Amino acid sequence: MFLLLPPSEGKAPGGTPAGGPDNFSKPLKAKRAAVLDGIKHLLQNKDADSLAKILGVRGENLARAVDAYQAMLAGHHLVLPAWQRYTGVVWSALEPATLSEQRRGQILIPSALYGITTGLDQIADYRLTFKVALPKIGNLSKFWKYELDDVLLGCGTDVTIVDLLPVEHASVLDFGMLAEHAHVIRVEFVKADGGGAAGHRAKAVKGLVARHLLDEGIEALGKFKVSGWRVRNIGDTIQIVEV
Repeated sequence: MFLLLPPSEGKAPGGTPAGGPDNFSKPLKAKRAAVLDGIKHLLQNKDADSLAKILGVRGENLARAVDAYQAMLAGHHLVLPAWQRYTGVVWSALEPATLSEQRRGQILIPSALYGITTGLDQIADYRLTFKVALPKIGNLSKFWKYELDDVLLGCGTDVTIVDLLPVEHASVLDFGMLAEHAHVIRVEFVKADGGGAAGHRAKAVKGLVARHLLDEGIEALGKFKVSGWRVRNIGDTIQIVEV
């Protein structure tokens, strides 16, 4: 079983000097290089205000993002395992520091910079979303679209892939094609009236559900309990309902 989880805007700084390749560096090498080249042109041709709008950060956070990209372009950036780098609400609730290496390796994370990584793969500090358009390659959601499905299937056929992604990240994958080769299960977080559940609490529950799946398996998801939420099973779509 593999879990598809989103990255987070919040990221831990620092790390160690970049080392060897990651799980997907070979099939995605050219695409990642194209993204980095687009970022290079962005830094060379946009002023601070434009960069702030594109990257979605200002002040110290913008300076940090620019410094991180300049280090990447110079080849002396620092890296951390993805499970350590991401620090958002979902990841905090997941508590990946207490997972085994095997379980961290079952986490797959779509990324506007890397395409996709596992929770174990070493990644840089970065700021980028699939909504961004870069020089030469355009919108990153369209750029990565259809590129990641074969990579995912390289993890093995006849496996279970649990989709916990928000729309932005799910849009870069062809789940219809994946479902032809793997058992795809969608987990949605909804309100009692059927609308989408959002906000800090929903993100925290997503992290708790991900942890339950890794610890107990998909078969035990019906036993998941947390105050104010219940599980509703609708075939290959499982709803976690806020009540």
